[in-house]
Amino acid sequence: MTQSASAATKDSQDIERIYHAWDEALGARDLDAALALYRPDATLESPLVCHLLGRRDGVVRGRGALREFVRLVFADQTPKRRRYRTTYLTDGALLTWEYPGSTPDGEQLDIVEVMEVRDGLIAHHRVYWGWRSVATLTEGELAR
Repeated sequence: MTQSASAATKDSQDIERIYHAWDEALGARDLDAALALYRPDATLESPLVCHLLGRRDGVVRGRGALREFVRLVFADQTPKRRRYRTTYLTDGALLTWEYPGSTPDGEQLDIVEVMEVRDGLIAHHRVYWGWRSVATLTEGELAR
């Protein structure tokens, strides 16, 4: 079955909206704006979950648990956590982009964001860290 043109346009608009709104919420450290982008049953996977929440499981499940995790992320930003990026890739349901380690203005954490979007909201969010980012954990740059 093919997707209708109007549904494809809506999906494209949702992807574009989430790409920009998520970055704005991160930059402003706006917890409510960030959480508004997630489904109530959303999951988020990141090495930072283990670090900040002291868990072996790197997955946060549900908007309530996500609120506490994102609050900690916003409160504990290293100066290396910058937001330089150039574009995103999507197939209409999966949104991904890279924060490259090398930027025109120096280095930043090297992170890849992958979001599964359903009905205009983030259903699953996975964060992949490169060696620069992992070093902030192993070298103790991020507080607990």
